Amino acid sequence: MSMFFNRIGLMISRMILMRFVAIVLGLTIFVLTLETVTYVNEILAIENGRLQIVALYLAARAPSVMASFLPMALLLAMLLTITELSYRNELTAIFAAGVSPFRLLVMLLPLIIGVSIFHYVLVDRLVPLAAPVLRAWAVGDYSQKKITVGENDPIWFRTGNDIIRAGKASRDSRELTDVIIFERDGTGILQQQVFAEHASYGDNGWTLQNAVTFEAATGKSVASGTLPYHGKLRPAEAGTRSGDPEEMTIGELGYFVANNGFGIRPDYVYSTWWFKRLTPIAVSFVMLALCIPLGSRFRRGGGLGILFAAGVGLGFSFFVLDGIATSLGELGIFPPLIAAWITLVMFGFLALWLYAKSERV
Repeated sequence: MSMFFNRIGLMISRMILMRFVAIVLGLTIFVLTLETVTYVNEILAIENGRLQIVALYLAARAPSVMASFLPMALLLAMLLTITELSYRNELTAIFAAGVSPFRLLVMLLPLIIGVSIFHYVLVDRLVPLAAPVLRAWAVGDYSQKKITVGENDPIWFRTGNDIIRAGKASRDSRELTDVIIFERDGTGILQQQVFAEHASYGDNGWTLQNAVTFEAATGKSVASGTLPYHGKLRPAEAGTRSGDPEEMTIGELGYFVANNGFGIRPDYVYSTWWFKRLTPIAVSFVMLALCIPLGSRFRRGGGLGILFAAGVGLGFSFFVLDGIATSLGELGIFPPLIAAWITLVMFGFLALWLYAKSERV
């Protein structure tokens, strides 16, 4: 009997996987084709008209586009599978054989785990890997994301109430030159300015060299030579100074959180995305968990249009609410953990309620 159930799980997993791959690849190719046609002149201008750059651009953009459509593609694949099984009355036979909706979900766990791992690799490894290249090429939407702050460009950052400006910074941001520190009180009033030719970061904090301090109250300047500065914040390393959390790894997000966002954005923005980076482990599970109890209510092939519309409606509602919750987290209205996970928890409880009803059908 267990072998019979394993065969059912394998058959349905294979059906879902085939449709999932077809949908996600189809959507990705469609979007990339439109994007290439729209920006073909900008793409070719990257390497003076060489056609090879088109293939490189498509390869760099594919992970981001695929990651955007992956959860919805899985939802559609599950709905198509249930619709086909219901139309042929196979879903009725499966449930009649003693397979409950919950047991069917358990059978699909290997598929869910595999898709979740793939989703996580896309958003946390491949997208951040391609992002610097796309920003450097500055094609389409990335023309506004191009990194203009590198090793030899001025940078601004903040520590506590103080604002710091450095003319240049090393790649690891431990060495700064042409430094100005605006030291302010709690109300933002300037107390003094410190000018230094060079600043280095070590175990004891910052050390300023050839420093001159200007006192705002007296209007006098005092040359201090070597001067310690105890601000804890360091500027972001070159290559991550764009501060776009969607294109960072979870390690980089944690690094920004630990350093208060490096003054680029508030730390709760990066905290929200750090928690959100963990959601791929649950998104696939919730997508399939919503579909199976719906299928149990239409197991005899009737009302398939309603089944499909209900599934798509739930999926669309999920992504809209998830986007709203994430935005509220970025604005600091929701705590980061709640902003990242509240939609998943809500739809998880909805799935449990649907399962409870389906078990009584």
